[in-house]
Amino acid sequence: MKDGAPTITTDGSGLRVAVVAASWHEQVMGGLLDGARRGLADAGVTEVDVVRVPGTFELPVACAALAERYDALVALGVVIRGGTPHFEYVCQAATVGLTDVSVRTATPVGFGVLTCDDEQQAIARAGLPGSDEDKGHEAATAAVATVVALRAVDRRVATS
Repeated sequence: MKDGAPTITTDGSGLRVAVVAASWHEQVMGGLLDGARRGLADAGVTEVDVVRVPGTFELPVACAALAERYDALVALGVVIRGGTPHFEYVCQAATVGLTDVSVRTATPVGFGVLTCDDEQQAIARAGLPGSDEDKGHEAATAAVATVVALRAVDRRVATS
């Protein structure tokens, strides 16, 4: 675990979660997907659907279409810097788009989009054997913890 990262343990039993995952960079995406599945299982989430989209740019539209049907979403993708401005455009579009979906629909979206300078950085964050971080697990845990936190606030407001 990276220095400063919180340890989050939460009970997501009974939640319905969709994992929306890009298809580019198969090895990295496999690690992110496995990590998200582990994170959801650790939180007690058993109702999980996985939706694959072509790339990271398509994550926001898929999440927007699914937001009303799920308690939380987990968006997974990877963008590796190349020699053109394409990296900046895709990263910004994915970040702004996923933020918009979450805020507009009040459906938590776990952000598991890796934005890396090279493939080695992505592998180090993908939760693969030897990786330093497990961003798929972190994104799934964050999405579930946010649902639980918001529901706790709703219950307190309802009883006051």
